[in-house]
Amino acid sequence: MSMRVAVDAMGGDNAPAIEVEGAVAASRQFGIPIVLVGDEDRLRQELDRHAASGLDITIHHASEVVGMHDSASDAVRKKRNSSVRLAFELVKDGQACAAVSAGNSGATMAAGMFVLKRISGIERPAIAQVFPTLEGKTLVLDVGGNVDCKASHLVQFAIMGQVYAKHALGIPNPRIGLLSNGEEDSKGNELTRETNAILRQTSLNYAGYVEGRDIFKGTVEVVVCDGFVGNVVLKLSEGLAEATGTMLKREIMGDMIAKMGYLFMRGAFNRFKKTVDYAEYGGAPLIGVGMICHGGSNAKAIKNAIRFAHDYATSGVTQRIAEKLSENYGALFPRTNQSVPPVS
Repeated sequence: MSMRVAVDAMGGDNAPAIEVEGAVAASRQFGIPIVLVGDEDRLRQELDRHAASGLDITIHHASEVVGMHDSASDAVRKKRNSSVRLAFELVKDGQACAAVSAGNSGATMAAGMFVLKRISGIERPAIAQVFPTLEGKTLVLDVGGNVDCKASHLVQFAIMGQVYAKHALGIPNPRIGLLSNGEEDSKGNELTRETNAILRQTSLNYAGYVEGRDIFKGTVEVVVCDGFVGNVVLKLSEGLAEATGTMLKREIMGDMIAKMGYLFMRGAFNRFKKTVDYAEYGGAPLIGVGMICHGGSNAKAIKNAIRFAHDYATSGVTQRIAEKLSENYGALFPRTNQSVPPVS
């Protein structure tokens, strides 16, 4: 398989300019080979603007684009020559190792599942997001891929999260928590209580229930929840970070002493800003499928998404997840009466 990363260059709000700029930066800084998928004439014009000669960047023409308001299923079935679908086709054919898109997230997920299929044993792929914490990093999944989940889905998210955190993020023995409204086993709803009971029977490093505040404390390295709750967590966190920065700037600019103090603390503020900047993390891995970026991603976010997608592919996470999900994994599902096998 080629280690080239396929970039859907037509999907984002400011495509293809931002995607091309990010791809050029990723190729130049990290040496990652890239194939841009989209309108060939427009992509060549953008590449000429960045003096990209000598970089390992190729173009694969796509005559169609999936819009933000297109139906995910229609986009996959009716727009067979769309840039997002063809990006995944390149992965399927071995011409790329991973796909990155800042386009319609539903269409990206649908295209990935339709073209690449799911990992054997995984009912639904999950969108994961890395959050900065007091202790380092915490992976939260699902953050929007599946709003209605069963206990078996959350158990699979836990396994995918454990493998990703260990092999892609380099956390030796990640602790896993199930997001709930309290730490006691009696808390939660029917879904979380059923999932909690199953996870306690596995050999995962399962720490039990965690609350929302534990995400940024770094109490655990993997937090599992359904996509509805996870997306609320994600959007609330993004909004809080943005509002905090704006309010802090307002306070500093409104006071002369504060302005003088800022001059001495500028380095600390810049480091803090870098820590909470979503662009530093690039995008959210759709585990087993590709990398999803925010529609309004800037070039820095695209650059880092390409880097993370390349690292994800070369770490062999997908193969390792498949290894964890043996044929006997079905015994974990509540609908069976078999005993629960160990999952390490």
